[in-house]
Amino acid sequence: MTSRIFRSTVLVAAVVLICSLGVTMGVLLRHFSSVRVQQLKDELSLAATATEQYGNSFLENVEASRFRVTWIDLDGTVLFDTQVDQSTMENHSNREEIMEAFSLGEGSAVRNSSTLTEQTFYEAKRLSDGTVLRISTNQQSAWALMMGMIFPIALIAILAIALSGVLAGRMAKKIVEPLNNLDLEQPLKNKAYEEISPLLRRIHRQHIQISEQMETLRRKTDEFQQITDNMQEGLVLLSHEGTVLSINPAAKKLFDVEDNCLGKSFLTLDRSASMRDALNNALDKGRGYLRYSHGGREYQLDLSRIQSEGTTIGAVMLAFDITEQLNAEQMRREFSANVSHELKTPLQGIIGSAELLESGMVKAEDSPRFIGHIRREAARLVALVEDILRLSQLDEGVALPTEEVDMLALAEDVKAILLPSAEEKNVEIVISGESFKVQGVRRLLQELLYNLCDNGIKYNLPGGKLSISLAQRSITVSDTGIGIAPEHRERVFERFYRVDKSHSKLSGGTGLGLSIVKHAAAYHKATISLESTPGKGTSIEVKF
Repeated sequence: MTSRIFRSTVLVAAVVLICSLGVTMGVLLRHFSSVRVQQLKDELSLAATATEQYGNSFLENVEASRFRVTWIDLDGTVLFDTQVDQSTMENHSNREEIMEAFSLGEGSAVRNSSTLTEQTFYEAKRLSDGTVLRISTNQQSAWALMMGMIFPIALIAILAIALSGVLAGRMAKKIVEPLNNLDLEQPLKNKAYEEISPLLRRIHRQHIQISEQMETLRRKTDEFQQITDNMQEGLVLLSHEGTVLSINPAAKKLFDVEDNCLGKSFLTLDRSASMRDALNNALDKGRGYLRYSHGGREYQLDLSRIQSEGTTIGAVMLAFDITEQLNAEQMRREFSANVSHELKTPLQGIIGSAELLESGMVKAEDSPRFIGHIRREAARLVALVEDILRLSQLDEGVALPTEEVDMLALAEDVKAILLPSAEEKNVEIVISGESFKVQGVRRLLQELLYNLCDNGIKYNLPGGKLSISLAQRSITVSDTGIGIAPEHRERVFERFYRVDKSHSKLSGGTGLGLSIVKHAAAYHKATISLESTPGKGTSIEVKF
C-alpha cells in the first residue's frame, strides 16, 4: 500500500508539473505575442503617418533591425522594402495581410518558417492613396522556445519530482502508519481514520461470530474427546485414503500404537489381507466386517463408509469386545449339553428300575432296593432342577427381599444341617471367630455357605476337618481334603465343571454348587478368593 501511495503521489506531481509548465508556456507565449502584435500596430501607425507625409524619403532613412517595412502598390508591386531590393521581390497582391488591407483597411497574418523554429508577424495598413504599408518582425516559435529552455525545465522537473518523491514517501508512511498499528483483536478501540470505522465494526462483529463458533467447536471437540476417551469400544476415524485421522485410547491399546500413528495409513498398523479387504469393502461398498483376536480376547470390527454430498470422505471403525458374548454362548451350549446329560442319567436309572419292577423280574426281597434307587435318583433330579431354577433366577437379577442376617448364627444352622453327613464321613466341623451382620437374602447366604461346607465335607478325607472362620466381614471355609490342582482353580465356579468326574458321581453332586456360590456372592457384591494345595486341602474366602 505504501508503494502504491508513493507511486500515485509522484505520478500526480509529475503530471501537474508538466501541465503547469505547458499552461505557463502557453500563457506567456500568448501574452508576448499579443504585446508584439500591439507593438507592430503602433509602429505601423507611426510609419504610415510618416510615409504619407514624406514618402520614400522617410522610408529610406528608417533604420530598424527588429522590424521590416514594405510598401506595396495597388497592383501588388513592391514599391520599397527596408531589407531587400524591391526589384527582386515578387508580387504581394496574394498575401493574406495585403488582401485584408486592400479590402478592410487593415490586415494581420502570422506565418511559420519552414523549420518551424520561427514565426513572422505581419501587420498591414492601407494608406490614403490606396497603397498598403506593411511591417513585420520575427519571433521564436513555442517549439524553439521550449527547446531552448529544455535544460532548465528538465532541472526543475527533476528537482520537483525528487521533492515530490520525498514528500510522497513521508506522506505514505504517515498515512499507512495508523493502519499498520491497528489492533485487529480489539477493533473498536482503534482511533484511526473515520473512513475505516465501518470496516472495523464489521471486523468486530466477525470476531464475535468467530469466537462463538470456535467456542462451540472447542466444546464439541471436548465432548467428542471425552466420549471417545471413555468408550470401552475402539474408535478409529479414517480418511478416504485410509489414513488415521483420530484414534481413541481403547483402539490404541487394541492395535498397540501411540499418538504418532495419526496421519499414517491404517494398513501400516495392521498389514493383514483380511484387514485390507474389510477397509476396501467399507470404502467401496459401504460396510466391512472383521473378526480380530488380540491378547486372548476376541473383537468384532465394524467399518462403515462416511459420505458427504455423495462423495466418500472417509470411514469409521468400531471395535467391540465380544469375548464375554462368545464365552456366554459357549457356556450356554455347554450348559444345555450338561443339563441334558445330567437329567438323562438319573432318568435312565429311574426308567430302568421302574421297567424291572413293572415286568415282575425283580424278586420281592429286592424291590426295596430298586424303589430306593428310584427315590434317590428322583431326589437327585429335584435337587438338580432346583439348582438350575435358582441359577436362572440369579442370572435374571430378580430383586429379592433382604434382611439383616447374623452370619455366625447362619453358620451354626448350616453346621446343624450338615452334621449327619460330616459324621458319616468322620469329618469334624469347627466354627470360630466373631459374629457380624450382612444386609442380604437369607436363603442365598445360607445356600452360599451350605455349598461351600458341603463341598468341604464331600471332598475331605476320613478323619479330616472343616473349619468355618468369621472375621472382619468375611467367612473362610477351609478343609483338609484332596485339594484342587492349579489348572482347575479358574474353572471350578463354572456350571457342571468337575475336577474329578468319577469322584463327583460317587458324591452325588449336581456340579452347580460352586456356581451358585459365585452368583450368590455377586448378588451381595462380595468377592471370592480361593487357595488350595493338592493333597492338603482347600480354603475359600468370601468377603462382604
